[in-house]
Amino acid sequence: MENLSRDALYEQKWQKFLGRIWPFKFIPFVDFVLAAGSLATGNMREESDFDVIVGVRQGRIFTARAFCVLAFGMFGWRAKHKRNFSRHSHGFVVSHRVRDKICLNHFVTPAAYRLSPPYNEYWKNLYQKLVPIYGSPEIIQKFFNANADWTGTVRNSLSKGSLGLRLRAGAVSNGIGWLLSGWFGDWLEKNLKAIQVKRIESSLKSQTGYKPRIIFNDNELEFHPDTRRIELLINE
Repeated sequence: MENLSRDALYEQKWQKFLGRIWPFKFIPFVDFVLAAGSLATGNMREESDFDVIVGVRQGRIFTARAFCVLAFGMFGWRAKHKRNFSRHSHGFVVSHRVRDKICLNHFVTPAAYRLSPPYNEYWKNLYQKLVPIYGSPEIIQKFFNANADWTGTVRNSLSKGSLGLRLRAGAVSNGIGWLLSGWFGDWLEKNLKAIQVKRIESSLKSQTGYKPRIIFNDNELEFHPDTRRIELLINE
């Protein structure tokens, strides 16, 4: 892809991304998925991965994440959070291990639709350009409304994501969701939370970088272990 123009690279990345989102329709408790990062802003590089924000049902955030990790990991499409950023004249070098893979770094429930501060120019620019690619337009609008006072007008249309918005939760995800809606689902959520929190806390000891933005609770899971890139972009 070395000889591709920026526009050609953008189109190629988007087509590959849209071809890999279909597992979401089989995952229970996922209400919507938004394309974020370079997919939304257009600042793509050949090594770029595919950042997403996943909206999930209240009380099932760890269950939804576990299913996402399993589904995308099974196909080798999950980006693991082991990135080494270094500055050079054209931007940042990102590990080839994450190229064209889905980066599951942000899950939110309705209680956390509003992004936690700081509300700097980077997050404002990103949230204005998020692209819906899966889920209910009504629920997606609630997410955007929760941040409207600081983001301003959301500039992205559904043009890029319209293919994804046709993918609605099917019988499989609805069936699993029904089975996990009662006491067994509560038990599973509790145990999946314990397992994931233990692993997250363990990884923080070795993988945390500059001014990490890490949140893990019942309402939100966010993993930005190194925000140096964001700070440099803001100060350019």
